[in-house]
Amino acid sequence: MNPDKGILLESGTNELEIVEFGIGNVWFGINVVKVREIINPVSITPVPNAHSYIEGIIELRGEVLPVVDIAKALKMEPSNTPEKDKLIVTEFNQQKIVFHTHAVTQIHCISWKEIEKPSDLYQGLETQITGVVKLHGQMILLLDFEKLISDVNPDAGINQSKIKKLGARERSNKKIVVAEDSPLLRRMIEDTLAQAGYENTEFFENGEEAWNYLSSVIDEGVEISDQVQLLITDIEMPQMDGHHLTKKVKENPQLSILPVIIFSSLITEDLRHKGKMVGAEGQVSKPEIGELVELIDLYIL
Repeated sequence: MNPDKGILLESGTNELEIVEFGIGNVWFGINVVKVREIINPVSITPVPNAHSYIEGIIELRGEVLPVVDIAKALKMEPSNTPEKDKLIVTEFNQQKIVFHTHAVTQIHCISWKEIEKPSDLYQGLETQITGVVKLHGQMILLLDFEKLISDVNPDAGINQSKIKKLGARERSNKKIVVAEDSPLLRRMIEDTLAQAGYENTEFFENGEEAWNYLSSVIDEGVEISDQVQLLITDIEMPQMDGHHLTKKVKENPQLSILPVIIFSSLITEDLRHKGKMVGAEGQVSKPEIGELVELIDLYIL
């Protein structure tokens, strides 16, 4: 299956395509934008002393890529028919990773509005689920692939040591609004921005909540620049994604002056044009927090 043959979505439509895959009798989804290709099982070379999630490495077109066993990562049973398994080759967070799944079925085009955020009962900081989609009488769980990779290699996540390289920082009272659906990343971004001197931050779990807040500010007759000086947004979020949020901000005469920086694992050279189309002032790939802080400095200091 080649996901590139799916529908090419315009920027800011609040839609996405997901590849549906199975582990046992549970169905999951991954954003097509993360997927490079889907291949049949190949020989996997074990790596001594690797993380328990790492099944080994494969060679694909001259590149050596790590293989993550999703069943093991989710504490689920291995495949009963390994010869029918599928390997999903992905690229995000500026790296290529292969995920071992038990089956891949189809591609769905859905709206972020159809994605429900996980219940507080099973969300928490350690959740591996970012959303739930109900399709054709079944539930599809959206996995937090960034967290899976951070579990395997913590250095691949947001690293505060990168802020120290920027030198001494002054405190700033400028207000930053951040839309980010991952509880773990919200905490990490908050801690890191505070270390960089930006302590006046307000976080929202998705683009819709951030949009409602920004709308409420101008509805009260307040100039947005007096209340908020910068918006940082992820792309993949339930209810409203970051591209749609950015587009709505830039199309609103009272909000359009607000600088927007997209901070997402989906920022690649191939996809950067989508952020430009909706009017974002800056785009930074996770986990480059140092580059994010430098852009914040540029727009609000």
